[in-house]
Amino acid sequence: MDTDLIKLVNRLQDTFSNLGGELDMPQLVVVGSQSAGKSSVLENIVGRDFLPRGQGIVTRRPLILQLIHTPVPDLSANPPAYTEWAQFLHLDKRFTDFNEVRREIEQETFRVAGQNKGVSKLPISLRIYSPNVLDLTLVDLPGLTKIPVGDQPSDIERQIRNLVSEYISKPNSVILAVSPANVDLANSDALKLARSVDPQGRRTIGVLTKLDLMDAGTNAFDILTGRVYPLKLGFIGVVNRSQQDIITEKSMSDALEAEAEFFKNHATYRNISHKNGTKYLARTLNQVLMNHIRDKLPDMKARLNTLMGQAQQELNSFGDAAIFGDKNQQGALILRLMNQFAQDFISSIEGTKVDMSTKELSGGARIYYIFNDVFGHALASIDSTANLDNQDIRTAIRNSTGPRPSLFVPEAAFDILVKPQIKLLEAPSLRCVELVYEELVKICHNCTSAELERFPRLHSQLIECVSELLRERLGPTSGYAQSLIEIQAAYINTNHPAFIAGSAAAAQAATVPSPKPVAPSRPVSADAVPGGPTPEDGDDSANEEPAGANGVPTRDGRSVSSTLHDRSRPTSSTVPAATSSGKTKHPRHSSVLPTSHSHGPAAPGTSPHTARETFLNYFFGQNGPGPLAGSSVERSHTGLAPVPTGRDTSGADTPGPTGILAPKRPLDGNSAAFDMKSLGKHIEAVSGAGDNGSHMTQREEMETALIRSLIGSYFSIVRQSIQDLIPKAIMHLLVNHSSKHVQNRLVATLYKPELFSDLLNEDEALVAERTRVKALLDAYKEAFKTLSEVNLKTV
Repeated sequence: MDTDLIKLVNRLQDTFSNLGGELDMPQLVVVGSQSAGKSSVLENIVGRDFLPRGQGIVTRRPLILQLIHTPVPDLSANPPAYTEWAQFLHLDKRFTDFNEVRREIEQETFRVAGQNKGVSKLPISLRIYSPNVLDLTLVDLPGLTKIPVGDQPSDIERQIRNLVSEYISKPNSVILAVSPANVDLANSDALKLARSVDPQGRRTIGVLTKLDLMDAGTNAFDILTGRVYPLKLGFIGVVNRSQQDIITEKSMSDALEAEAEFFKNHATYRNISHKNGTKYLARTLNQVLMNHIRDKLPDMKARLNTLMGQAQQELNSFGDAAIFGDKNQQGALILRLMNQFAQDFISSIEGTKVDMSTKELSGGARIYYIFNDVFGHALASIDSTANLDNQDIRTAIRNSTGPRPSLFVPEAAFDILVKPQIKLLEAPSLRCVELVYEELVKICHNCTSAELERFPRLHSQLIECVSELLRERLGPTSGYAQSLIEIQAAYINTNHPAFIAGSAAAAQAATVPSPKPVAPSRPVSADAVPGGPTPEDGDDSANEEPAGANGVPTRDGRSVSSTLHDRSRPTSSTVPAATSSGKTKHPRHSSVLPTSHSHGPAAPGTSPHTARETFLNYFFGQNGPGPLAGSSVERSHTGLAPVPTGRDTSGADTPGPTGILAPKRPLDGNSAAFDMKSLGKHIEAVSGAGDNGSHMTQREEMETALIRSLIGSYFSIVRQSIQDLIPKAIMHLLVNHSSKHVQNRLVATLYKPELFSDLLNEDEALVAERTRVKALLDAYKEAFKTLSEVNLKTV
């Protein structure tokens, strides 16, 4: 029965070593300092020379040595059976030559621990079958060292101590502390380390080696009898082969006989010779191990019971493979997993998922963050008129009036300018749709469970199906968001209450009269201001000094808007004046004088006409006022040929007027602005002058500021509307629609009997893990059953 007990433990140890079990088997752990004779003790127990020997550290990996007693084979059998053999757990091969066993241990050590003198925690498992051994399980560990030698790691002492402590700290381990007798026992590293984990010495066996090498006149009798260092399991002395015996290949049988003779003939040890020696050590270890196993049986059974429950729970999480042959069970399983996936998707969006993260935003909270923070900040960061400079607004105003002058700011210019600004809201709106779509795809990928992970193909098909539904809704949602922007740009509602209030305030701010500049000059690039002073005004002023109703001093005191308003009605101010005076108008009083005028400043004795023209040039610029409607009336009265006024572009070949009203030349001296044959150059010259920072007139500044204020007011209205409508459209067309139809789409796409077997194809790694866990569970059950039977037999 005891033999079966040790064999059972060995079998469990092999099984759990392969399957990765966590059951600690009762075993003997050999601990000692380097060159204390640990390997020699094991070889004497086995009766074979099979361990690597040499100088320095030789054992660099744990060696789990299982000694299995076999009956004496029948030598008359044909072919003759092996008497002794060894077998490694990592090789399916029997070794009958123990020299090959030594070489295999060395090669396996080099393979894992390397060529240097480093150590490794990965054990080597070796079984030795022999009729000359008792059933034992021993673990040979690397010897304890103090300082690194050669190319050993600098922390070799710490590595070995941690490795030894890991084995001897297990309660099911019996410590075999090997100490040399020729060194003071107080300096024994093995006993010191054993005492740290077994302070009362209940599971420590002391082994004294090298008794034959002690100084003459000294002995270890007091230590062997337990008087110096008491241990419950006591001390046992052995005599191993010397290095010279190993070199001369002294046989094990001869070494054991020499050991027995040493104890029998020694004057001090002969009385205790029956309690020392390798054979007594082997019997003691066998008995200690069996008693230890018997004592630990209740703990082992309790531990096995716990491990069986854990393994069964883990196996249940992998599911049962028996359903794969039944179509009905397969369909029910797929339908249940589909419903679970759809519910996880919906609950993640709604925020009702059970295992919701508390470390970061997830699910629907991220969608709200996109609506409120990302999209809201993107819209707020758009400046309604940042990409419009004053030149663009002025050009739009001019283009919208065509060839006619305007009394007020044209509405067409506002429409032209505000529509592209509304289009600026399209990019962040479409990006908002894309961000929500990406978050829904992430939510879809995060919807999983331990049961669904069993079937990677089904999981991928569920994700693909939902992703396809989301892709189908992405196009309509983006199109609708784009349509909302186009709808806002299609009709500019200037009757909006917020826009009316905003535009009124903007108009009030824009029309506040500003101080008149001291000496404004009319730039070349500016168009002629309609409604300027007419030749009739100048003539009446020259001939009738007392009459100042339409005189310049009166105009000079008015605002720009009133002046422009007066210019827009030339016939009511000029034609009646000509009729009442009864004087015939002469072409020399027009704004462009003949070339006979002098080019220099007016002399003190000049006529009043020249003085009036000088003041008009000061107020309106040297180019003079633009052409008036009254000029046509004047020409019809006089019957003369039309005389160009303002900036003349019709006759570059004819010398221009000279004197104080002579027009300015272009900024660069180029005559392109006066070349009717090259209108493009003229426009480029005008626009180039504007780009170079030419000053706008006061009316143009007022119109530009007013347009800019109106654009900002209306853009703010549209931005608020878009900020409200885009999230609603996304929720309706994308989020809510997907949540509503996800379950129907999954069932319609994947619930097909011909797809069941393919969808329920399990992951290969999971199948292998389930097989391992099932085998481990079976091993646990078998071990528990065996331990129960052993316990009953013992009782």
